[in-house]
Amino acid sequence: MAEPVDGPSKEPSAPWGKLKGLAGKPALPDNWRLVAGSAVLGLVVAAGAVFAAGPWDNGQRTAERVRAADAGRTGDAGHRSPATGPGEPAPAPSAAAVLVALGTGRAPAPAGAAPALTKALDRLVASHALGTRTAAVVVDTTTGEQIYAHGAGAAMTPASTVKIATTVAALSALGPDHRIETTVRASPDLRTVTLVGGGDPTLDEAGLRALARATAGALRDRKVKRVALTYDTSAYTGPARHPIGPNDNIAPVSALMIRAGRLDKSDHGPAPRSADPAADAARAFAGYLADDGVTTTGEPRSHRAPARAATLATHRSAPLSALVERTLTLSDNDLAEALARQTAMEAGLPAGFAGARSAVTARLKALGMPVTGTRFADGSGLDRDDRVSASLLAGLLARAADPARPELRPVLTGLPVAGFSGTLDGRYGEKSGGAGLVRAKTGTLTGVNALAGTVVDTRGRLLAFAFLTSGTTAPGDAEKALDALATALATGTR
Repeated sequence: MAEPVDGPSKEPSAPWGKLKGLAGKPALPDNWRLVAGSAVLGLVVAAGAVFAAGPWDNGQRTAERVRAADAGRTGDAGHRSPATGPGEPAPAPSAAAVLVALGTGRAPAPAGAAPALTKALDRLVASHALGTRTAAVVVDTTTGEQIYAHGAGAAMTPASTVKIATTVAALSALGPDHRIETTVRASPDLRTVTLVGGGDPTLDEAGLRALARATAGALRDRKVKRVALTYDTSAYTGPARHPIGPNDNIAPVSALMIRAGRLDKSDHGPAPRSADPAADAARAFAGYLADDGVTTTGEPRSHRAPARAATLATHRSAPLSALVERTLTLSDNDLAEALARQTAMEAGLPAGFAGARSAVTARLKALGMPVTGTRFADGSGLDRDDRVSASLLAGLLARAADPARPELRPVLTGLPVAGFSGTLDGRYGEKSGGAGLVRAKTGTLTGVNALAGTVVDTRGRLLAFAFLTSGTTAPGDAEKALDALATALATGTR
């Protein structure tokens, strides 16, 4: 027998009422709604088609220029239909011919959900395609009012929508300008150099080569041409393997790796992974040093950098704001785990699964979020033991829309755009009323489908929503049912 959930509610029913810190705030200015709201308001299309690489000239950041990969339905890799072919993005559905921006001088939108919309949501939530258990929450981000709820506080498996919690926690702890450092340190006698990983899975061959070049230059300045090479992964603790075991969706979690341990030329999506990404990175670094005239003796070995070691060179990742956007747009599991550990490191906790769980929970609690019943077994959502509520996810999105929290804005700008980018580029067809309007993070595990994001409704309100399901048997049908829910918010009862 399916576990029962709360019935649908027409009135705010969250145990914590309106979102703390949001209720009573003045309405968001219209120009803010244009920025933080649905991407379609920044995607006015003149005459031509908009292609599947997504909108790139209207406030979208670099992360949204890249297509998301999809191979199979293991973990969160199966959010969209298969691509038409490598290197040849198919045209995405064109946006509506006329997209009217939110006007100025409007009267405040009435509170709550219109009865007709509530009835429509009730009907859609009851769809058999959504499995045996469904939770749904919709929040007006301006007022913090929860305008629709169904099983709002139920702790459910979120799949990859847990990345919303991971990224909010990281931004809250570290700020959008934080960069992850990979360094090279030399022993006092200059006989040994150590490649020290800081937890940046986006480090690539070009970045590692530049780091080697700078290191070689520093050694030449000191008249050193031959060194022993070690590598240090001590920034992370605990097991390297994710509980799901070896899987193309995630590499061993290491503080040192090149392109997340990928063994092919891909830069996102499922791929064969290195069994020891740190050792592979160190061997590549040794080769780059040799190219620049510095010989290394023997094979690189794992060893912590000496306490009195001097830094020779440093590579810094892209800002955390860009890393967060990539995490959400492409559903990057390796990067999500890295951000969870960065949050733990900032809190002075061990940077493993347990420390990340404690740090993320503490950060969200400090933001006033309802964390009772939550469990962050990992940062990516691949672990089926993760538990969050729809109230928490919608609340986090509303908090990211709060003008008083600009540091959280990349959570909104990183959400895939329906029919245009990331893990939503193959969903919402040309005739869908939600294409270009809905921005949302997807979630997919066997029997679990989820969608959480934002949309501007017909009243001009920026709404945050979260829809969680379990017991689904047909992933494609479940995705269509979730997309219908989000579309109903965008179009009302039309």
